[in-house]
Amino acid sequence: MKKRAHKVLIVDDSAVFRALLSDIIDADPQLDVVGLAVDPYEAREKIKKLKPDVITLDIEMPKMDGVQFLRNLMRLHPMPVVMISTLTQHGAEATLAALEIGAVDYFPKPTDNVAAELNTYRQLVVEKVKMAATANIAGAVHKPSGEISVSGRQLNNDIDIIGIGASTGGTEAIRNVLEALPELMPPIVITQHIKAVFSKSFSERLNRASKLTVEELATGKAPLINGRVYVAPGDVHMKIIKKGGRYYCTRCDSEPVQRHKPSVDVMFSSIAQAAGKRAMSVLLTGMGRDGAQGMLEMRQQGAITVAQDEHSSVVWGMPRAAIELEAAQHVLPLDKIATYLVGKAYG
Repeated sequence: MKKRAHKVLIVDDSAVFRALLSDIIDADPQLDVVGLAVDPYEAREKIKKLKPDVITLDIEMPKMDGVQFLRNLMRLHPMPVVMISTLTQHGAEATLAALEIGAVDYFPKPTDNVAAELNTYRQLVVEKVKMAATANIAGAVHKPSGEISVSGRQLNNDIDIIGIGASTGGTEAIRNVLEALPELMPPIVITQHIKAVFSKSFSERLNRASKLTVEELATGKAPLINGRVYVAPGDVHMKIIKKGGRYYCTRCDSEPVQRHKPSVDVMFSSIAQAAGKRAMSVLLTGMGRDGAQGMLEMRQQGAITVAQDEHSSVVWGMPRAAIELEAAQHVLPLDKIATYLVGKAYG
């Protein structure tokens, strides 16, 4: 066995895909495939026997689907899990449900032309499995927040826009923040690293969980309105502009930034230019550095900037980058961020 390698268990009913995934993961010196399972029942026995550090788990399997197995697993034996998703509407709903239960991340089943994209796919799989092996599982489990009361208080009109950026672990971190906010807040714009087929379902789930009205930016341009939340579509940047004394969010189909599209940097940078000191930004859990530079630009324009702390982050990459860049004025645990936002909006 490779020295200090993370032990991986692959759970998938397709023999062809198990073989492909095993080859990809085992080729990395920091990863070691210790077992293969064709269904959750076999997986359960191999987890006990092999004690893997991380599991890749197919969503659609016979006998028991991956989401139900994950629900049982996280209740009895919490551990890092990466879901294997189909890029369909059903796959999107199931994957988001899995992230809510406590899965760290997901990667898609390969497309028919996987041979042409194999190198890119290899990098994606290895990156996500490695990240999951060292992720903070406690941060991945969603803990519902109680709504913050603002009875008898009014918005102070000092804050025009709140921008939130996130990546790995972010779908549930964002939900944690939004579900605690009252129904009247300054407009909130969100960039979450997510595939296009997922972003509409993600927005709808947030809308159901929050008193605020949450919607995906489906059209090219939308005016920002108090009490509304606008989510960047998957695979399209979102920018904020000011025109005629009003703010708008717009779609932008330019090149990826920090390998991401949508990019938090693009959104934060546009907020810095449009709103200056009349804005706030929050950078939540995620891998990489996206958002740190844009947050620095916001701070330099006088905006209030907040980063999630290490203890509550699933992956403390993006917030750490902002802190190291001295872009974040405040570092807060996830369960304190909504209270802080309300305090600034109503203070």
